[in-house]
Amino acid sequence: MNQNILVILGHPNPNSYCAKLAETYYEAAKKTGLNVTLLKLRDLKFDYNLNFGYDKNKKQELEPDLILSQTLIQNATHLVFVYPSWWASMPAILKAWIDRVFLPGFAFSYQKHSPFPKQLLKGKTARIIITMDAPTWYYKWFNRSPGVQLLKHGTLEFCGIKPVKVTYFDKIRFRDSKTLNQWIKKTERLGSKGQ
Repeated sequence: MNQNILVILGHPNPNSYCAKLAETYYEAAKKTGLNVTLLKLRDLKFDYNLNFGYDKNKKQELEPDLILSQTLIQNATHLVFVYPSWWASMPAILKAWIDRVFLPGFAFSYQKHSPFPKQLLKGKTARIIITMDAPTWYYKWFNRSPGVQLLKHGTLEFCGIKPVKVTYFDKIRFRDSKTLNQWIKKTERLGSKGQ
């Protein structure tokens, strides 16, 4: 099966380091002949609120950009999320997109006699590329990786996507250009291999 990669940029700033990482991954994958799409969440138009929660009696229509998002996810074999850790979690735009897109009936379905969902996104893998100002050890051991836990275990694996690998780029605010460029190169290598 051919690999079909979807890169999701969850930083709202088009000039951010995350944007550079996402674009680097995309270009490297494209250059090696992989089928890859870059989805910049800041360009999508949708209501950030899941207004009725999961109330099946009140349907919130999906905007065209969210229908497109679901189609891209369905067609993807590998998802790459690129975003910063803000308050140990993720930017509102990424959380809102997850709330609106990873819905019952699309990403999972409840099972009446089981605490475990039917996973509707099996057969896909993912990578999380996360940047932060804190040191990785602090994020992992003191904060207990809440943003990564939420996305990796609480969302992706819950829906059947695995394995989910994580790449941490830490202390961004304090890094010199040499280190930042090394991380761009690392991301380029990941993209060229579709990892």
